[in-house]
Amino acid sequence: MALDGPLDSDEIFTEQGVKFVIDKGLFEEAKPINIDFIESAMGAGFMLKSALTAKQGDSCCATSAGGCGSGCSS
Repeated sequence: MALDGPLDSDEIFTEQGVKFVIDKGLFEEAKPINIDFIESAMGAGFMLKSALTAKQGDSCCATSAGGCGSGCSS
């Protein structure tokens, strides 16, 4: 997850006043995508879940406070 501006090849969503931008091809491969902000013993952060998480078989990234960037490897 990063801050970025939209490109012509991106899908754009607005949820609860927050704009999300994702490459259309990646969106088709990853949908559905859920983004939650969580606080846990590991810290606070965004948790991302998608069809790609299931394909990779990486349950750590589906449950860690920081998503895949918090030490999970695929």
